[in-house]
Amino acid sequence: MTKFLDWLNTIVWGAPALVLILGVGLFLSLRLRFVQLTLFPRAVREFFAKLRPGKKRGDGVSPFQALCTALAATVGTGNLVGVAGAICLGGPGAIFWMWVCGLLGMVTKYAEVTLALRYRVKTGDGYAGGPMYVITRGLGQRFTPLAKAYCLFGVVAAFGVGNAAQINAVISGVNGVLTRFGGVETRLGNFLMGLALAILIGATVLGGAKRIGAVAERLVPFVSAAYILLCAGVLIFRCRALPGAFAAILEGAFSPRAVTGGALGSAFQALRVGCSRGVFTNEAGMGTASIAHASAEVSHPSEQGLMGMIEVFLDTILICTLTALVILVSGVPIPYGVDVGGELTTRAFASVYGSFASLFLAAALACFAFATVLGWGLYGARCAQFLFGTRAWKPFAFAQTAAVVIGACMDTGAVWSAAETVNGLMVIPNLIALAMLTDEVVRLTKEYQKSGGTAAGGGSYANIHQRKSV
Repeated sequence: MTKFLDWLNTIVWGAPALVLILGVGLFLSLRLRFVQLTLFPRAVREFFAKLRPGKKRGDGVSPFQALCTALAATVGTGNLVGVAGAICLGGPGAIFWMWVCGLLGMVTKYAEVTLALRYRVKTGDGYAGGPMYVITRGLGQRFTPLAKAYCLFGVVAAFGVGNAAQINAVISGVNGVLTRFGGVETRLGNFLMGLALAILIGATVLGGAKRIGAVAERLVPFVSAAYILLCAGVLIFRCRALPGAFAAILEGAFSPRAVTGGALGSAFQALRVGCSRGVFTNEAGMGTASIAHASAEVSHPSEQGLMGMIEVFLDTILICTLTALVILVSGVPIPYGVDVGGELTTRAFASVYGSFASLFLAAALACFAFATVLGWGLYGARCAQFLFGTRAWKPFAFAQTAAVVIGACMDTGAVWSAAETVNGLMVIPNLIALAMLTDEVVRLTKEYQKSGGTAAGGGSYANIHQRKSV
């Protein structure tokens, strides 16, 4: 099964997919005059202004809750396990291509979120938006099959990338801790751990979008800050190795053989792995995070679009880079050509913190995975609702809860390969819509800049738009 999925990935993540992802990102950058650079200072100011949880206005959630829900899905085990796998399979140079995807992904995510708020709809529990509504309301009803295809991929991805891959990483991390301290991995133990996580996740997802947002705004900032501090400690202790780590990343992007000792000799392999894992971690191009952002109460769509930009920066440029640098400065041997998952990350931290590093990382994995499953629970439920109606939320939530237990017993290689495959399929309909609606993003961006960040005529842009369109 794993071999088949690996073969399928070479097709889904082949040259056409990479050209599409990087091409649309570059196209949007040119059309929007590199807003990821020109509007980044404003995005940072908006981010710090929203750091403190605020009360929501109207029928949506606060911008802070929307951002945390999106971050819950993006800042996950991919930042720990996925980055390690990218280095093993693509060499240090894969991190360079993750940076490139991150930079282009910032403008892609900005466009996704801006359009999601532009074309969202009012529902009984707030607002619903995302690529499926952007496609049907922005491009027209004749594109409904494209929207349904996206939602179908989204439901499948919610069980794979947003559930099984996350839970499997947690189980592997916990078993690694048990092994280090003389314990033994058992199927019963995996099942019981999966059952415990399933109960917690089920209770939250069944509570709906607002409960997911409330949990995310408390969990995500705390866990992210703790992990950043953990990484900072390693980098300070091994600061002399930092120049060599950056040199390996830059040289390995174009000459992997020189860095990996011949174990990896393809520059395209570094590019392919870096881009696929980059999209896996920050989800720019997939459109999923815009589903969470679409619930925010803001004065203009581009205001929340800036938070989408910050989301990619925090996930890829900051946290993924910190993980990669920890691995490269640690001095632990890297088994190129073999994806060892979180084991490599654990060994890297243990080189400074000792055997107790595995305890810290297992806790971080559990928290990150829990948050990610919640975020993807929202995405999958919204996709299911688009396909089957508003009553689909609870059946999906029960199925997602059951999948947690199944994910605890699955093979790591198959889970990650399947996750990457579905990610690639989700990208296609979303990027098609982004490319076709670029003029609308440009218009909204100019409107936002001219108005100083407020809706024309005052009040909430969302409410004005809904009165006109619904």
